[in-house]
Amino acid sequence: MLRRIIALMIKEIIAIVADPKSRMVLIGPPIIQLMVFGYAATFDLEHVTYAVYNEDRGPASRDLLARFEGSPNFSLTARVDSDREVQPLIDDRKVMAVVHIGPLFTENLLRGRSASLQVVVDGRNSNTAMIVLNYVRTIVMGFNRAWSAGHGERPGPADLRVRFWFNPNLDSRWFIVPGLVALLTLVVSLLLTALSVAREREAGTFDQMLATPLRPVEILIGKALPGFVIGALEATFILLMAIFWFHVPFRGAILPLYLGLFTFLLSAVGAGLMISSLSVTQQQALLGTFLFLVPAIILSGFSTPIANMPPAVQYLTYLNPMRYFLIVVRSVFLEATPFDLLWNLYWPMAVIGVVALVIAGWLFRRRMY
Repeated sequence: MLRRIIALMIKEIIAIVADPKSRMVLIGPPIIQLMVFGYAATFDLEHVTYAVYNEDRGPASRDLLARFEGSPNFSLTARVDSDREVQPLIDDRKVMAVVHIGPLFTENLLRGRSASLQVVVDGRNSNTAMIVLNYVRTIVMGFNRAWSAGHGERPGPADLRVRFWFNPNLDSRWFIVPGLVALLTLVVSLLLTALSVAREREAGTFDQMLATPLRPVEILIGKALPGFVIGALEATFILLMAIFWFHVPFRGAILPLYLGLFTFLLSAVGAGLMISSLSVTQQQALLGTFLFLVPAIILSGFSTPIANMPPAVQYLTYLNPMRYFLIVVRSVFLEATPFDLLWNLYWPMAVIGVVALVIAGWLFRRRMY
């Protein structure tokens, strides 16, 4: 039995490698998506264009504006001299923010009074506006501490000192790139297994396979194993790219990560075989893969936190294996999470995989006979 399954697996891998379209699915899209997501999909905001409207010529305003100019996150675009010039800059998207310093800014600070600072931000994109405001808040807080220390003033009653664990520089690439291990592995393994039986039916070779001594369970296992092997190789390649190309720190151990990868591939291959068992043509298999992939990615927490979703949708995410593996891969990468804290993520993926394979086997027999 084992020899027949291995022979079928080798035949499947040769068929995939020999097909130019399958080679493109394996090589081209994962590399392109890894580069696009790795560099383009980021929550960081650099070179925020801003304008300055400074009605104060004192040292305090010059010091504050120097901090904006010295920040790598801001890029000075214009200087204005009146209120009328502010709105056109924002309306025409020439700048994302306008820093307005009133005429009594330095005088109020020298007399020990609070001084107001106005920042006008383009709020058409709320996420971008919040990031800009956080950058401004950081600069102003640094200015306040330096001014108090330099002029002998007492600091505020509370000194807030923030320390970020696991990602001290708040580099969003450290969060996104490990998630690509789950995303791209799911895409590749699901596509390969979803097209396997459908390709045989469309080519007319499926009936020939039924005439061989292979039993249905052996055919199913032989169709599943190439998805495991190639999915594991793809995941390993993406892991190496994340560590050595994107310089994401790998703080955990290999074994917890690959145990999670195994259970994740089990569920992905099971879902792919279900789609393949229901499909007569490769076009139907591709459509089924698309219908599964889009909700799986959206409901995984890859880009949108699951806690922000409606309660009914949050319950649906428990049926999504990518939800669990995303937590595993990010936890192992950044937090060095041990085995005992990951067991509650392993077993749901294993259960989903076993149930999907059982349903795929039932569908396979039903469609075969």
